[in-house]
Amino acid sequence: MNAGQKRVKFDFNISFSNGGGLQGQGFRLDIEGDQIDDAALAAYIVSDLNLLMVGDVQILNKTIITEPHKRVAPMLIDCSHTVEDGMITYKGLPAPILCDYLSREASRERYAPGTEFQIGKIEMVANTGTYVDSPFHRYAHGKDLSELPLDSLANLDAIVIRAAARNGRAITRAAFADLNLRGKAVLVHTGWDAHWRTDQYFEGHPYLTEDAADFLVKAGAKLVGIDSFNIDNTEGGERPVHTALLGSDIPIAEHLCDLARLPDGGFKFSAVPVKVKGFGTFPVRAYGVVG
Repeated sequence: MNAGQKRVKFDFNISFSNGGGLQGQGFRLDIEGDQIDDAALAAYIVSDLNLLMVGDVQILNKTIITEPHKRVAPMLIDCSHTVEDGMITYKGLPAPILCDYLSREASRERYAPGTEFQIGKIEMVANTGTYVDSPFHRYAHGKDLSELPLDSLANLDAIVIRAAARNGRAITRAAFADLNLRGKAVLVHTGWDAHWRTDQYFEGHPYLTEDAADFLVKAGAKLVGIDSFNIDNTEGGERPVHTALLGSDIPIAEHLCDLARLPDGGFKFSAVPVKVKGFGTFPVRAYGVVG
């Protein structure tokens, strides 16, 4: 056993400013080094449990022990649709065309015997598959894809909002109330990805309301994603959610999938597009890192 592998064992009492409390006994946490102060432990608990309106946190019976770290290999959850030839992502926009620029057969003339390569060619609009919108998508002077900082797209603390059992199509601010969203990727799980590649996907989809978008901005969300056809209601020409989020430099990920496989919180999320100048939208490989 590595003598440098330290863990802290402790109890805690949490009181809330609006009344009530929470207790825990015998918690164990891997640490680096030989010590961790009470303030750091308190901050970890509040963040990991997504607690709000915390009044006081007491750390009790803290003991540093030598014990192997209980680490497991992280699980990667793919939240992206596959881009395929002829696939319609957004009704009214053309499907991608995938073909060979250089086929394996043709490449044999260029290389030594037994050596061959394929170079593919794709023609598509930027809004294809699972993609991220940057502020430039909505605003002429907003940040384009090349100007988005990586820390707004990659390795984000994330939380999933469960809205698959909603009443109606509209998802209001009530779905996000009393949650700590600051600095997090907020992923809205509607279950609409079950209709991907069907006609139903384009009609009657769930969406966020304007008051939900305003709440997410004020709550400090870092990125907002949804597994639906659009984050806005597309029945009219207004796009208040795109307007509010992109106007506050909050990227939007649309057409996500498999959010049901992610936990409610305590994981990392990434959705990074190609670094393209003068584009507001581009496909991504979105994924969650659990554990």
